[in-house]
Amino acid sequence: MQKVAFAMQLKAGAEAEYKARHDALWPDLRDALRAAGVRDYSIHLERETGRLFATLWRSDDHGMHALPRTEIMQRWWANMAELMETEPSGAPVKTPLVEMFHLD
Repeated sequence: MQKVAFAMQLKAGAEAEYKARHDALWPDLRDALRAAGVRDYSIHLERETGRLFATLWRSDDHGMHALPRTEIMQRWWANMAELMETEPSGAPVKTPLVEMFHLD
């Protein structure tokens, strides 16, 4: 398993709606993430800045690289675009985070 961490940026005032949409995560998106080898995926909010910090575990033979081309991911990104900073492709702007410490 590989651990991945990244940051994203919410637009001002989008916190409640972002949480509500994730609380009601589409079952087919959940299935697509799991099928791609994603496990234990968490997103945390820094309220003062609107910065989101995400961590996930993925299998060594994960298929995450194919997710952006799926119809379900494209629909999810379109659904979330009004709430956060996005790339021209519709994907959230992600900043990789470098692990500085880990206590196992």
